[in-house]
Amino acid sequence: MKTIFERGAAGRRAFVAPPTEVPETPLAELIPEAARRRTPPRLPQVSEPEIVRHYVNLSKRNFDLDSGFYPLGSCTMKHNPRLHERVAALPGNAKLHPLQEPEASQGALELMWNLGEALAEIAGLPHVSLQPSAGSHGELAGLLLTRAYHEERGERRPKVLTPDTAHGTNPATVTMAGYEVVKVGTSAEGGVDLDDLRAKADAEVACLMLTNPNTLGLFDPNIEEIAAIVHGAGATLYYDGANLNAVMGVTRPGDMGFDIVHFNLHKTFTQPHGGGGPGSGPIAVSERIRPYLMNPRIRRREDGTFDLDPEGYEKSIGRLRGYQGNYGTFVRAYAYICSLGGDGLAEASETAVLNANYLKARLAEVAGERLPAAYERICGHEFCLSGAPMKRALGIATLDLAKRLLDHGYHPPTVYFPLLVEEALLFEPTETETKETLDAFVAAIAAILAEAEEDPEIARTAPHTTPVRRLDEAGAARRPVIRQLLEEDQ
Repeated sequence: MKTIFERGAAGRRAFVAPPTEVPETPLAELIPEAARRRTPPRLPQVSEPEIVRHYVNLSKRNFDLDSGFYPLGSCTMKHNPRLHERVAALPGNAKLHPLQEPEASQGALELMWNLGEALAEIAGLPHVSLQPSAGSHGELAGLLLTRAYHEERGERRPKVLTPDTAHGTNPATVTMAGYEVVKVGTSAEGGVDLDDLRAKADAEVACLMLTNPNTLGLFDPNIEEIAAIVHGAGATLYYDGANLNAVMGVTRPGDMGFDIVHFNLHKTFTQPHGGGGPGSGPIAVSERIRPYLMNPRIRRREDGTFDLDPEGYEKSIGRLRGYQGNYGTFVRAYAYICSLGGDGLAEASETAVLNANYLKARLAEVAGERLPAAYERICGHEFCLSGAPMKRALGIATLDLAKRLLDHGYHPPTVYFPLLVEEALLFEPTETETKETLDAFVAAIAAILAEAEEDPEIARTAPHTTPVRRLDEAGAARRPVIRQLLEEDQ
C-alpha cells in the first residue's frame, strides 16, 4: 500500500482557499531568517477522493471494536455510544477555547464539577481531580500525592508494594515516581498473600498499589484486613481503577479502605480507547490526602456559579498538565453516567460479571482440558486461563491460538499476562456483548482446537487472512522505522 506521499501529482489540490482580504505581513517580520525553511515542505499533493480512500483503506487494515468482538483482558474494550460523540461535538463543548475565562466557561466548569461529584460518589471518596491524562498518569499522581503526604510528616519511605496480580503499568509507575518496587505474592486462592504482606509492610513502605478485582479477575475478600495491615504500617492504600468496570455502583473502593483511586474514563465510562482518545485518568482521594491535590481546583461559589480557585493550596503537588484535563473525555464520561444513573451503572457491572462467568463456563465445556482456569473461582469482569496443557498436548502455544483467532474475525484476548500464569490468556467480554457473540467466539475456539488435533501447523503459521502476517514485534520495538524514505530523500 502506498503512503500518502506517494499518491497524487504536482499541483493537485483537495481545497483551494479563496483570496484573503487581510493585508499580508512580510515573512521577514513574522519569522526570523534563521528559523525559515530553505526549501518548501514536501507535502502530499492529492485530491479529496484520494485522501478519503487512503485513510479509509488504512482503517480497514486495523481490527477495531466497531468491526468485531474485542475480549482484551484488563483493557475493557466496551462499546462507545454514538450519542456521547454527538454530545461531545456540540459547539459549546467542541469549540470552547481552553484559555477562555471562567466567567465565559460556566457550562464547562459545571460539567466538570458534576463529573467530579459523580466520580467521588462512585469511588466512595470525597475529593476529585480531573487533571491526569491517562490511567498511568493517574497512578503517577497518586504516588506523588503519597510522597507529599509522607514528607509533610518528615518520613522518607522508599518502597511501594505491588502484588503479582498488579495492573501492568504499576511497576513502571513506581519506578518513574522514584520508588523501589517490592513484589507481594499471591495466595492459593488468587488474592494477596497476607503473610507475605505482613512481612513486607514496614516503616519503609509508602504505599500498596492494588486493584480489586485483580488482574486474574478475582475479588479479594480479605480487602479489609489488607487495608488494616497497610494503614497499620503508616502507608497509603492505592486503588488502580483498571478493573472498576466490575464493581461500579455495586461496591466502592473508599468503603474498602482505599485512600486514592484512579479512574480510566476510556475503560469504565466509554470514552474511546487508544487512537480514539485522548485518554483521561481522574483521581479521587480521602480527606487526609486532599491538601496535596493538584492546583488549580474548580470551586463552586455560594451563588452556585463556578471558578478556578485563584489561591490554590500551599501543600499541593502543583499542576500535572496544561489546563484542567482532556475536556472532551469528560463530556463523554458524564453523558454515560447521566444516561445510566446509579442503577444503570450497577447493572452494567453486573452484566459484565455475568458475561465473563458465562464465557468462562462455556469455554470450560469445550476446552476445559486444553485451557483450564488459572484459579477455579467465580470471577469478576474477566478471567484467566492457562494454555500450558494445550501447548503440551497439541503443540500450539497461546500466541498461536491468538493469531488464529484473527482469521476467525475475533481480536484475541490478552496473552502472557498476568505473568504468574503459564501461557496465560486473559479474557474480558464486557457488558456490551450479546450471548450470541459469546457463543460464536466459543465455537471459534473449539474449531481452532479441533483443527490443531489434525494439523497444528495451521495455527503455528497463522494469521492467514490479515493484511500482514506475523511481525517481528521485538525487532519493531528495538529498531522502529517511523518514516519511509522515498527515492528523493535517499
